[in-house]
Amino acid sequence: MSADASGLRRPRHPIPDFVENALNERGLMDAYKARPAYQQNDYIGWIDKAKRQETREKRLHQMLDELEAGGVYMNMEHPASAKT
Repeated sequence: MSADASGLRRPRHPIPDFVENALNERGLMDAYKARPAYQQNDYIGWIDKAKRQETREKRLHQMLDELEAGGVYMNMEHPASAKT
């Protein structure tokens, strides 16, 4: 993890290549970058902390689905990210 100028008070998780590739393949990089820094960091940390590959993939797909749908963050309603 590394600190940056995003305003986060905790270290920022670097985005793994497989997550970056998945975001680009699904055309969701802009939706990811539009989320607040804490959400980006939480998603990456949550995915990366999974011990099993199956869990990592499940979490990745949840993030991608939430970004695609909009209005959802970690299975919770998030009106600020709702698509119009």
